[in-house]
Amino acid sequence: MNLQINKKQNIRREINIPGDKSISHRSIILSSLARGKAKIKGFLESEDCLKTIQAFQDMGVEIERIDRGEYIVNGVGIRGLKKPHNVIDCGNSGTLMRLLTGLLSAQTFYTVLSGDDSLRLRPMDRIIQPLSKMGAKIWARCNKYAPLSIKGSSLKGLEYKLPVASAQVKSAILLAGLQTDQQVKIIEPALSRDHTERLLAGLGVDIKKKGHVTYLPKEGNREFDAQNIEVPRDISSAAFFIVAGLITQNSEIILKDIGINPTRSGFIEVVNKMGGDLEIKNRREISGEPIADLVVRSSELKGTEISGDIIPKLIDEIPAISIMASQAEGETIIKDALELRVKETDRIEAMVSQLSSLNVDIEGLDDGMIIQGPNSIKGGIEVNSFGDHRVAMSLAIIGLLADAEITIKNSQIIRTSFPEFEQILSGL
Repeated sequence: MNLQINKKQNIRREINIPGDKSISHRSIILSSLARGKAKIKGFLESEDCLKTIQAFQDMGVEIERIDRGEYIVNGVGIRGLKKPHNVIDCGNSGTLMRLLTGLLSAQTFYTVLSGDDSLRLRPMDRIIQPLSKMGAKIWARCNKYAPLSIKGSSLKGLEYKLPVASAQVKSAILLAGLQTDQQVKIIEPALSRDHTERLLAGLGVDIKKKGHVTYLPKEGNREFDAQNIEVPRDISSAAFFIVAGLITQNSEIILKDIGINPTRSGFIEVVNKMGGDLEIKNRREISGEPIADLVVRSSELKGTEISGDIIPKLIDEIPAISIMASQAEGETIIKDALELRVKETDRIEAMVSQLSSLNVDIEGLDDGMIIQGPNSIKGGIEVNSFGDHRVAMSLAIIGLLADAEITIKNSQIIRTSFPEFEQILSGL
């Protein structure tokens, strides 16, 4: 499927962003492991998150859809999952595969996890190594890639220092650690997303956090009862329309109920640093997560440097940030983002090659990129998503400035995280 984008300006709209992808995954996982019935509201009905529902249904959990984004989950407890009859298909979701690997490592049955072509090329050794130290039995293609074969085992405690801050690795270890009676301690070089910790604490699990250290204490409470969960709207999805409001002329976009978790706030910090007109209103909290309404207006942006500890707080938003940088006055340097090389595609190579074809002055680095701006955007060409939803959406947003129509190839991948994206974009 291909997506055609034409120039737009004078955008004045309130946009409903779908539920947070990271929290949607975790709401199903933890509600399935809880004792009793939970109602989830605001669930993201994207392909990735629907794979999570299917995975737990395959393991015997009753999950009922009662309305758009609303589900009832009948939790079976940490030890109540059943052996699936077939391979669990994780689709394009690295989050699902990595978190399931941690959880299933301590179950009493054998499981195989696989996914689409892109997911089978993403490195899984980063979770296999720490889980193996806990006693997990995991086999992988070339000791690194899916399919993953997991034989449930009795696990022991662990103290592990992550080489790179990663919420997925941290969460996989925590889900494995829930099934031990020993201390599990994780030390991060920088803060990563803390949605798993917030949900576990809210459910009554004895989980501790101090600075960059997260741990489950020895013999602390690991079992928990179900609670209703309301999912905030996704800041990573909102980022694309925030950028649209900043770079198009005479525009104002309102986005309500957006998650502004401090471990995800790096994007907002960068917008402010680049001189973007972004107003945060009506701050409040749902299900342990801070949310707010955001108002964004057309802005004269300026280049900046983005590096260091802020990178884990905005790693998924870097493709969108590169679009901002293409319209900012001066030089923007993005570095310390080597993680971009191992996402759904090599996002550094993808953004450099495709933005170059659109007349953006951009240079790739081993761990980031350098962008000179502002740039006029050349249209009348095809660009490629490389099977990456965030690359596709970023190219769609810069297409709003092109001097002629641009076509994005393989745009169907957007549905993995933001099914309504194309409809919202066409209505701007």
